[in-house]
Amino acid sequence: MLEQIPDSRGRCRPFTLNFTRTTSAPAAAPLRAFVLNPRESYCSADQSRMAEGVDGGVSSRTERKALEKAKILQRESEREIFRLVGQVLKKAEAERSEEEAAVLLLHRDTVEELCKRQVRRNVLKRKQEEVCDDADELKSKVRELAAAVKQAKHFVVYTGAGISTAASIPDYRGPNGVWTQLQKGRTVSSSDLSKAEPTLTHMCIKTLYKEMLVKHVVSQNCDGLHLRSGLPRHALSELHGNMFIEVCTSCTPVREYVRLFDVTERTSLHRHGTDRRCSHCGSELRDTIVHFGERGTLEQPLNWKGATEAAKMADVILCLGSSLKVLKKYACLWCMNRPASKRPKLYIVNLQWTPKDDLAVLKINGKCDDVMSLLMEELNIQVPTYNRAEDPIFSLATHLRPEEADSHTRDVIAPPAGQEACSGDPDQAEATAVQGGWFGRGYGKGRKKKKAT
Repeated sequence: MLEQIPDSRGRCRPFTLNFTRTTSAPAAAPLRAFVLNPRESYCSADQSRMAEGVDGGVSSRTERKALEKAKILQRESEREIFRLVGQVLKKAEAERSEEEAAVLLLHRDTVEELCKRQVRRNVLKRKQEEVCDDADELKSKVRELAAAVKQAKHFVVYTGAGISTAASIPDYRGPNGVWTQLQKGRTVSSSDLSKAEPTLTHMCIKTLYKEMLVKHVVSQNCDGLHLRSGLPRHALSELHGNMFIEVCTSCTPVREYVRLFDVTERTSLHRHGTDRRCSHCGSELRDTIVHFGERGTLEQPLNWKGATEAAKMADVILCLGSSLKVLKKYACLWCMNRPASKRPKLYIVNLQWTPKDDLAVLKINGKCDDVMSLLMEELNIQVPTYNRAEDPIFSLATHLRPEEADSHTRDVIAPPAGQEACSGDPDQAEATAVQGGWFGRGYGKGRKKKKAT
């Protein structure tokens, strides 16, 4: 039957009503069971209003509510079954009663699902455990790594939070890491990052670069310790930013300001303004941190160009202290478009499992400082200790203007004796230690996304 139905503008559009009687439909409401042909209908809103306007509308809503209620009750029943079966499975087989054994037989699908979940939990738990090679095995593996470093034509190093734990900066996914603590509902302890200094691993990497063994360093860390170790800017890609650098993106080229304090105090996810102004154009400065869920676009200090070029040329890649759960997503760093035989040889140093372990030539389970110390011995290279007087951040830092003296409450990196600080108030040395604004950001967003899927 073809009807002319006027729309909101008074125009008539034809659509077909296909009436289909069902045996269960009441005689008093013959229109309740009609079916709209979606290919011939013009406005779904008009159709729904027509459907609700018929005598069977109330009954239809009642049926939908009853159906929703039945689904809720079914879910509650399933949860109760899972709970009961789970309690039975916790008992030893010899301790189960006949009734409990019958319950397991009756709900075999539930038993199978709970067993699968337990297997997944056990696998995840093993991946989170820290494993350390014994002394002899560690030396043997480091000897193999040293041989690869000597033979490499283009040796590149990827670093993660694990190389900074010796500087009292927590990692993310270790037993006491930021993500681990937040996932358990615990608060993250405050960290005075201005008091952190480059670790032995930082100094080893800088020395290897100086000896022309390392060609480039790609870091996920925002702590600025690679820069402070003396590694040149052109040889470093800080993919997630640097907590000591703020920039003016209104200037061309982008103008950079290196500070002696953490500039991320007032910044967070998608909010990068630092409340300080560019001394040249007056625009608000922004931090350089790339949070979870963001895409970094700054040329420096991210230096993606240097990272991708280094990855293309690399024949050996050493991953230090990284879970690689984020770094693995950057396809340009792994040359996965090449045949396996033509990809760079991968060496991993980490206490925990990483998603790249199966692709690695060698996995070393050990602390970064221990491994790098043994490596430098094998290479017969002496490692200098960190000297604050030679820290390049003091020569790179930009003075705060007088009106900006109170623009932050972060502790300032103390200059060496006899050297004047570039910014801040000496009284700030007594300030309470607080964690950087970038630390732990994005965790809540990631958790919400995970729950939504």
